Amino acid sequence: MLQRLLRTNNDLSLTLMRLVLAFCIFPHGAQKLLGWFGGRGLGPSIEIFAKAYHVPPALTVIAICIEFFGSIALVLGLLARLSGLGVAVTMTVAAYQTYLHFGNFFMNWFNLQKGEGIEYHLLAIVLALAIAIRGAGALSLDRLLTDVAVSKAESGRQIKAKSQSA
Repeated sequence: MLQRLLRTNNDLSLTLMRLVLAFCIFPHGAQKLLGWFGGRGLGPSIEIFAKAYHVPPALTVIAICIEFFGSIALVLGLLARLSGLGVAVTMTVAAYQTYLHFGNFFMNWFNLQKGEGIEYHLLAIVLALAIAIRGAGALSLDRLLTDVAVSKAESGRQIKAKSQSA
């Protein structure tokens, strides 16, 4: 089961997708968890999500952890499928809870519409789903761990075959 979760190929395009996604999502998690990048930190974020969006504190903490720790995992390429799925779900809920009801597709660049659009969310969701489906790609800990597991399994089979033939 774990090997299936970690398995990935040596695809550099997946590496690029997961790094871009991580660098786009990380600041949002850092704002909410640590107060970095102009954010307010964990306590105020929980309060805002509860009051403005009626999201229970436990779900807010889960979403913040996905954004923050999931982004770090994506950079490392560790459990990238799980992190990608988490980001996809978080961004889908964010689009639905906060933006979709305005009916806007495009971002509100010129402050001419009420609310924001969902184009950013759609890009993040598609990148995250691609990673969830295909894995971390090249230069990832998932690939390294899979290669080590396969190498150990092959060594074990060779040793067993030698002992049976002797």
